[in-house]
Amino acid sequence: MSDHLRIFDTTLRDGEQSPGAAMTRDEKLRIARQLERLRVDVIEAGFPASSPGDWEAVHEIAKSIRGSTVCGLARANENDVARCGQAVAPAASRRVHTFIASSPIHMRMKLRMTPDQVLEQAVKAVGWARKWTDDVEFSPEDAGRSEPDFLCRLLEAVIRAGATTVNIPDTVGYTTPWQFGELIGSLRSRIPNADRAVWSVHCHNDLGLAVANSLSAVMHGARQVECTVNGLGERAGNASLEEIVMAVKTRRDVFPCATRIDTTQIVPASKLVSSITGFPVQPNKAIVGANAFAHESGIHQDGVLKHRETYEIMRAEDVGWHANKLVLGKLSGRNAFRTRLAELGIALPSEDALNVAFAKFKELADKKGEIFDEDLQALMSDEAVTPEKEHYKFVALRVVSETGEVPHARVAIAIGDAERHAEVDGDGPVDATFKAIERMVASGAKLLLFSVNAITTGTDAQGEVTVRLERDGRIVNGNGADTDIIVASAKAYLNALNKLHDKVPRLNPQLTV
Repeated sequence: MSDHLRIFDTTLRDGEQSPGAAMTRDEKLRIARQLERLRVDVIEAGFPASSPGDWEAVHEIAKSIRGSTVCGLARANENDVARCGQAVAPAASRRVHTFIASSPIHMRMKLRMTPDQVLEQAVKAVGWARKWTDDVEFSPEDAGRSEPDFLCRLLEAVIRAGATTVNIPDTVGYTTPWQFGELIGSLRSRIPNADRAVWSVHCHNDLGLAVANSLSAVMHGARQVECTVNGLGERAGNASLEEIVMAVKTRRDVFPCATRIDTTQIVPASKLVSSITGFPVQPNKAIVGANAFAHESGIHQDGVLKHRETYEIMRAEDVGWHANKLVLGKLSGRNAFRTRLAELGIALPSEDALNVAFAKFKELADKKGEIFDEDLQALMSDEAVTPEKEHYKFVALRVVSETGEVPHARVAIAIGDAERHAEVDGDGPVDATFKAIERMVASGAKLLLFSVNAITTGTDAQGEVTVRLERDGRIVNGNGADTDIIVASAKAYLNALNKLHDKVPRLNPQLTV
């Protein structure tokens, strides 16, 4: 009988550390509910001591989620642990996750503590956490570069103090699969009380090895993997939840364990995280990329048509892709539209919101005859900031771009209740459009990223644009979608400006494990 492999999702905590990926409380709650539908075992909802806003987000998730354990992260000090314990207290199943660095470079240069002092503080932190819950996780930060002998001493002590899960993080993505797997096996065999705790791993992707390292650890006895949807995370990201889950499910002949994940919820989770954070999924991304189940080669197409398993080791439907993607057109009614959104896991907060979205759908259907699931996802992403919350609203755009002539843009936007216009030349139509917007808003923001992706195939496909802006150290992502890529660019820029302008706190604790 297979062991249970716990899936610990840290999209809302570690994933949120990606520049520009900060979320509001409501956005975090939406993702948490999708993770619950996905049936992840543990949702790491945030770092409660980082700010009042993040405490409230974790607390709200703890009150709302019943199908998964809700976890908060805390440094190894009494205040952090208490704030974390208070935040997760309403959860039906709650966990406190505390950590302290254990590598020589971190202890010496960052903590300025001796190994004995670190061990003492770790034991105290576990004791403080035990006052709030019996489910306590401990992580020695930068374990991948820590001395194995010291790790043995440290982990034996925290297990004795009551830690029920010990997590081994490869914080900087430094290890290789054979090294990391051997480390897990060695620690489990050398530590006398190792059988009293669940062994977990948390791998970063700096060398592109996060998933491989995690799976190697599973083969050496780890029974919890910490990961994120789409591999989201700072620097090169974390181990991808979808890749871990599907590797274990597809290779049952190799892995002596199984997850409880509802894999049909993987693609909806991927699309939701992408739309909220503004981080698009690359087309060739395993499992959730648009090309993950596409076959261009004639040989491959012929093989798949004759027998699917010649070139597909998984079914697209098993991870949430729908075989019948063409579902709606301009003659489709409101009920069909509402039903398809529900099937895609998209919930609208009110009838007014449905009316606004349906009007946008009709407008899109007039531009392109075939509406795909991806178009609906982009449409809902475009409606993420409801009209009543928008300070800056797109009104109209006229762009002239001709070979040998300087591109020129005339843009109309609404700022509050007033409509403004500006005309500007630029190096290209997008540059001219952005300069025209800036002439009206004078935001002082710096453009860090401009990215364009086609949502579906065909010349009438919508383009999805991501814009990343920075002002006074605050980084936000904006999304926009339209069949006209210049209009999509303007929408994305204004979406990012609205995030810079709004008063809703976006929660982005810069804390790593």
